[in-house]
Amino acid sequence: MANLKEIRNRISSVSSTMQITSAMKMVSAAKLKKAQDAITTMRPYADKQTELLQSLSATLDGDIGSDYTADREVKKVLLVAISSNRGLAGAFNSNIVKSSLSLINETYKGKQVDFFTLGKKANDVLNKEQTVIENNIEIFDELTYDHNAKIAQKLMDLFTDGAYDKIILVYNKFKNAATQIVMNEQFLPIVSNQASDEKAEVADYIFEPSKEKIVEELIPKSLKMQLFKALRDSSASEHGARMTAMHKATDNATELRDALTLQYNKARQAAITNEILEIVGGAEALAG
Repeated sequence: MANLKEIRNRISSVSSTMQITSAMKMVSAAKLKKAQDAITTMRPYADKQTELLQSLSATLDGDIGSDYTADREVKKVLLVAISSNRGLAGAFNSNIVKSSLSLINETYKGKQVDFFTLGKKANDVLNKEQTVIENNIEIFDELTYDHNAKIAQKLMDLFTDGAYDKIILVYNKFKNAATQIVMNEQFLPIVSNQASDEKAEVADYIFEPSKEKIVEELIPKSLKMQLFKALRDSSASEHGARMTAMHKATDNATELRDALTLQYNKARQAAITNEILEIVGGAEALAG
């Protein structure tokens, strides 16, 4: 059995760890509130913009006249893996890596698959065995639309230049603080869903100034908004995952501290009992 000094040291160490995890939980909770509000207010606009683009695309009977809709034979695929710059967030980052590797080994097996990483953690793992054409970690230092637009434009240029035939976003979609859903979302080429196609068949559109001008303006904005939404989702998911992980870590540290305290009290009681027995035994020996 460990002596009293060793147990005291362990209790002190666990208590210090518990204070750190508790503080990190509170910080993450504050950041989560801000990130959650941002993605919640943004989703309706982004979803409506996507719906409008799909409906417009269907109305034009495929004659959308944009390089962003080019449906080429898929030979080269670019995966945009969105992770975080910091750890201690449970399976948040590892799920992105697992999903990305699954796409390589299953969905796009036999294809050339490269990575464009946003965030340090996924890049640290993927860069060891995969081809990472670019890594950007500054995006999360200040998550703004302008910074996001520059990255989205890079991805759009890679597609229109023919460097890649398909671009996929791999990120965590925020559901709630305890739940994040890994998404494999097609970024390019743009596709319209069947529901929008059916609605568009009966819609009577009047284009001003012209359908070509509307498409020219709407598609780039929609793509930039799609990436921004994925980044905002990932940011909220990160803080939610970290808050949950730190909450569990704090609970575990509390349980361990209580168990060590009980062990310490028992050991101390045993030591006092032994001292009393020794004193009583010594007194009886002198009396005899």
